[in-house]
Amino acid sequence: MAKRGKKYQEALNKIDRLKKYELSEAVELAKATSITKFDGTVELAFKMNLDPRKAEQNLRGAIVLPYGTGKTRSVLVLTKSPDKQKEATAAGADFVGDTEYLEKIKAGWFGFDIIVATPDMMGELGRLGKILGPKGLMPNAKTGTVTMDLTKAVSEIKAGKVEYRVDKTGNIQCLVGKVSFDSQKLVENIRTVYNVIVKLKPSTVKGVYMKSMAISTTMGPGIKVDQDQVNAK
Repeated sequence: MAKRGKKYQEALNKIDRLKKYELSEAVELAKATSITKFDGTVELAFKMNLDPRKAEQNLRGAIVLPYGTGKTRSVLVLTKSPDKQKEATAAGADFVGDTEYLEKIKAGWFGFDIIVATPDMMGELGRLGKILGPKGLMPNAKTGTVTMDLTKAVSEIKAGKVEYRVDKTGNIQCLVGKVSFDSQKLVENIRTVYNVIVKLKPSTVKGVYMKSMAISTTMGPGIKVDQDQVNAK
């Protein structure tokens, strides 16, 4: 295991690793222990009792955070319909088109953060699966990125929509904002994600569904959160 730097160790010393902190306290501690010179991101992580090999437990979707992510994402919309292209442009998409962008991607262009596509493009997009899949860029109906409602899709992404999915170990991680955010805004973003994940509990899960949750900042240590107190005001 790589040796951690001095700043990380100093931050770690401020955290009781055996304690589960009340959410607002955990947020304040995360902000206080941020170790980057730039405005780092705040990430929420759930240790879950999920088996991603079971379709009903392979949770995936997207959430619009009430206070956004603090990051503006560049959106590429792919659709063959001229009317839909106009709709996407009006909604604020950064790039709009169809096959010409597929050729650019094949040539190595990735000047965007997320792709939104209408269903008529998915056959051709599927042929780029080996390029887009590993980068997490393939549109998916579960996350609202394969849709005919381009206005809603683009607007939500621009407003601060984040995706979540169960990883190979059965856990979930999600971006919830920036270190510079007001603490209460971070609390509300985290609370929103938590409540969505809780409601998604598959009926096939036996025993404890959510084992633990923690927050961390870019390159910083994790801080355990008392999930039983998340909705306490």
